[in-house]
Amino acid sequence: MNPRYASTQALFQALALPLLQAPMAGTATPELAAAASNAGALGGLGLGASTPAAARAAILRTQALTVHPFQVNLFCHAAPARDTEVESRWIERARPLFETFGSSPPPALEEIYRPFQLDPEILEILLETRPAVVSFHFGLPTPAQIEALHDAGCLLLATATSLDEARRIAASGIDAIIAQGWSAGGHRGIFDPDAEDERLSTEVLTRRLVAESTLPILAAGGLMDGMDIARALSWGASAAQLGTAFIGCPESAADPAYRERLAAGGKTVMTRAISGRPARCLENGFTDWARDAHAGEIPAYPCAYDLGKALNAAAKANGDGSYGAQWAGAEADRARALPVAALIETLAAEWRRASRG
Repeated sequence: MNPRYASTQALFQALALPLLQAPMAGTATPELAAAASNAGALGGLGLGASTPAAARAAILRTQALTVHPFQVNLFCHAAPARDTEVESRWIERARPLFETFGSSPPPALEEIYRPFQLDPEILEILLETRPAVVSFHFGLPTPAQIEALHDAGCLLLATATSLDEARRIAASGIDAIIAQGWSAGGHRGIFDPDAEDERLSTEVLTRRLVAESTLPILAAGGLMDGMDIARALSWGASAAQLGTAFIGCPESAADPAYRERLAAGGKTVMTRAISGRPARCLENGFTDWARDAHAGEIPAYPCAYDLGKALNAAAKANGDGSYGAQWAGAEADRARALPVAALIETLAAEWRRASRG
């Protein structure tokens, strides 16, 4: 048996609950990740939107709060293909909306996030801090980065939305695959956002990857309770990853408007308009405004997100919290606003009951 496979399986088998708290950028905090790991799951930090200094501080803070393993997540998106005409038209499209909030859109868009594979400083921070698990979204690191992280003792995960992406992950030397179904909240992990998306359910994708791959498969997307965890394991997954279930926890960084919108429940939509990449969001003012926008009108990720963040800030300054990136999975109605420890205790009890049949 591959020793890295054995180490990865051992990590998941050592968890009191076969659960990963999804490292959703914007809501995951050191307090949330540490509480999840302390309660017997694998906590997660979403650092794809963090500066190197913020990423280092978040990892060190989490390590100060728990002695247990946790994962950090980073973005491996392709550098954006900039189109100044598309960006200018998008800015002008948003101008009237900004004006309703007594503000103006940014004069130009910036590439606000740098992909991990082009950021040696983030790699050095990982090699210094050595988190137990590092995961990747939107693509893969370079072979040299994978080798360096393995040499530092890190186990590596990557998200796949299709069998082809899973094969690429396996060929890269990554240790386990996160099978992200269409119902998952937040950003779609698809490698090429302009390619055809099969939109596979979490169950279909997980079963397909389990049948094909020799790597551990982690199911993600639309999983909200302990019964869902049991179902994911019945598909052959080594563990389940839940994200939306943790947004309402007091330890998360969700703002009051986000929490209120989550508690209200209702429809979610997949939209590119907020960031430039497909992402599942609670229906809100932003998704309503962008409902008729075509993909070709929206600037590339992460440049579109520069405008999205500016719009949210302008709206919030005027008391309107409905223009944020309120990411949530399709089963958001089932979210529970509990402290992390209480939520994981509840999930574990539900899982045990469901496992007994």
